Amino acid sequence: MTSTSPTQPAGAGKRILLAKPRGYCAGVDRAVQTVEHALAHYGAPVYVRKQIVHNLHVVRALEERGAVFVEENAEVPEGATVVFSAHGVAPEVHEQAAARGLRTIDATCPLVTKVHHEARRFAKDDYDILLIGHDGHEEVIGTSGEAPEHITLVDGPESVAAVEVRDPDKVVWLSQTTLSVDETMETVDALRQRFPKLQAPPSDDICYATQNRQAAVKKIAPEADLFLIVGSGNSSNSVRMVEVASAAGARAAHLVENAAAIDPAWLDGVATIGLSSGASVPEILVSEVVGWLGEHGYDGITEVSHTEERLTFALPQELRRELRARATSG
Repeated sequence: MTSTSPTQPAGAGKRILLAKPRGYCAGVDRAVQTVEHALAHYGAPVYVRKQIVHNLHVVRALEERGAVFVEENAEVPEGATVVFSAHGVAPEVHEQAAARGLRTIDATCPLVTKVHHEARRFAKDDYDILLIGHDGHEEVIGTSGEAPEHITLVDGPESVAAVEVRDPDKVVWLSQTTLSVDETMETVDALRQRFPKLQAPPSDDICYATQNRQAAVKKIAPEADLFLIVGSGNSSNSVRMVEVASAAGARAAHLVENAAAIDPAWLDGVATIGLSSGASVPEILVSEVVGWLGEHGYDGITEVSHTEERLTFALPQELRRELRARATSG
């Protein structure tokens, strides 16, 4: 496999342009490792509130090892271990867990935690907070729970006209971390037309991995007759990548859970396929898609690199303490 620009041929005939970076981000890797280490340390079952990350393959693999996924703390036996997902939870979820005597491990992505901190800080200063995100998404629910009396959800540019604030001089926007960068800024521009003194967060809320994966997709899309994004339908960042591919020039773009979800009819007249995966997708699923495409004549593969990612996150501190204690006693 070579790494080059998308305009450089990748062998004769049908080809795949494979985006880099793709797949697991640091927050997802940390969350999955958290459940794996918890299972190894405490033994099964370890309960997980909501999907640890939005990918069915990952969830099923962890279930096979003894993880039990639940919707709410009330489903967790009193005194048991529960892991909170990478998307973050509202303060009341921690309070519910404490009331049931649950051992909690918070696998919230540190970049989501940063947005929670921003929400609390601006609420303390009595700002109206306009949270750009998708209604019902777990990350939005968790962030909104930090300061519900101060936060108004803005679900895209079309929602801006209905936004009301107490003081247009004290308004700030925050964002769900997994949105399309372009969509977010379109919403921000519309908000700023209504509220010229709208403040921005101290740093960009869209996570580095979301931006990098979208940028890699944009680099390939003009060359792609078909763009495939591997990811689950409930993965916001994966869905956004499909939208980005279409907007950036791909003739067609589809989200696929795995290789089995590819419709062979999509390949009619297609010479160049762009391929990437969402931030919660293990590389094995991409490899299976590459194999499936190879069986259909797409044997030229060029990896198109946007940037290198080296960021890693430490395991949650409560789990690190337990693992250190075990190592010391052992």
